[in-house]
Amino acid sequence: MSARTKHRENVTLLRSALFTPADKLDRFAKGYASGADAVVVDLEDGVGLSAKQAARNALLELVPKLPESCFWILRINHVKTREGLLDLLAIETMGIKPPVIMLPKTESTAEIEIAVAHLSDRTGTPTIIALVESAEGLSQAENLARHPAVGALAFGGADLASDLDAELAWEPMLFARSRLVQASALGGAAAWDVPYLKIADLEGLRREAASARALGFRGKLAIHPGQIAIINSVFTPDADQLAFARRVVAASEQAGGGVVVVDANMVDRPILKAAQRAISRAEPRRSSRQEAQIPDDRGPLP
Repeated sequence: MSARTKHRENVTLLRSALFTPADKLDRFAKGYASGADAVVVDLEDGVGLSAKQAARNALLELVPKLPESCFWILRINHVKTREGLLDLLAIETMGIKPPVIMLPKTESTAEIEIAVAHLSDRTGTPTIIALVESAEGLSQAENLARHPAVGALAFGGADLASDLDAELAWEPMLFARSRLVQASALGGAAAWDVPYLKIADLEGLRREAASARALGFRGKLAIHPGQIAIINSVFTPDADQLAFARRVVAASEQAGGGVVVVDANMVDRPILKAAQRAISRAEPRRSSRQEAQIPDDRGPLP
């Protein structure tokens, strides 16, 4: 199995992904050590316009040091902008092979095709994570999710709220979240929720993450290492849920796949499918810290 194929499978199991600015890659090791399932190296909003080329150069320094088992994601600038095209050109000419690419403000499959055309090679096509951040993007969410290169849709709530002239809060964004989850399910992609912007409000983060999980999101993006433990906890089945899931699977196998009763609950195919998903999420396919020793030779965080 190629590294790109392996990472594509991992995308569906991600609980958390932490953004790290590409021009501050001394933070990469810190982000990885936070326990995040993936670190998103950001060339877009996290990097000022004057620092874009320096960020690409810093990325070139980092990538050769990363072991193949390290799970990282690269967010580039929009593919129809000058900076986005420079990102794609840099990836091609520098020999960088990110297994997962995050496309911001995605509004059409044509944008995905631009990235795929530039980044596919004999090792395969990188998995695409499409950020849905506009009314137009939301209207195209199902088409985006159905694209064969797309592994996940990510909810870009802040930009979408601005586009809709709406408040970035749970109730105003509930329809948009629900529509994105439905589109992801129809296309066979995972759905990731927007970062929680109030860094110090950990209880608020827990509530929003729990609501997102109940709605059908597979994971949540993060902007601070202190958010990771809560996100991972919310999106991982607890001991009771996991034990029930295993009883459901065992009872179904013993019954040959028919309807069974477990703990006074009728179990049919949808319940079995949910139990199987819970088991798969209990141990996300993420590189262990022992397998992926990330170089950190730039000193501590400021």
